[in-house]
Amino acid sequence: MTRSRFAAFALIAAVAALIVLAPSGRIASQAFDQVFVTNFPNPQTIEGAVDIAGPILQSRMVAYRQLTVPPVDPADTTRLVDGGRLISDGFPAVVLSLHGEVKGSVQKPGSVGAMLVPDEPAIQDAFNQVGLVHFALRVTAPHVSPGTPFFASDQPRYTIGFQQYKVLLFNTTDKTVTVDLYAYLTD
Repeated sequence: MTRSRFAAFALIAAVAALIVLAPSGRIASQAFDQVFVTNFPNPQTIEGAVDIAGPILQSRMVAYRQLTVPPVDPADTTRLVDGGRLISDGFPAVVLSLHGEVKGSVQKPGSVGAMLVPDEPAIQDAFNQVGLVHFALRVTAPHVSPGTPFFASDQPRYTIGFQQYKVLLFNTTDKTVTVDLYAYLTD
């Protein structure tokens, strides 16, 4: 091999090595940028141990079983049957279901239902003093008749607006009924 060929080969090899080994990319700046860090005060200080015992409930069924409801019109608020209280705190919605049985033979068809009235002082005052039913959640079995002793409601879903409700029951038939009210508290 001649010297000129060797020199040309060495030059090509050096250029190829420069291309392969040269750093790629673009250098924008070698100066440091100035950064400001602002520490805000801690808005929620937690002291002590934090513990969650068991799973977090996503739903809960509350059942009011074997409630006896004599004939009482829903407009007669002084005679509505007290079924207890529903504690709804922490749940945004409830699905209500009513199931029951007539004691005897119905001569006058009617409806059986429940009203959940918020257990708040101002709302209860309006209810107790004047008979006004504000913000009630209602479930009704509308066709209680002589055809069968059993009846059931649809299952309405409501947004919960209060932490606690009074359960009040009515019956527009002419016979006493026994009902089960189910309140499914859920997301």
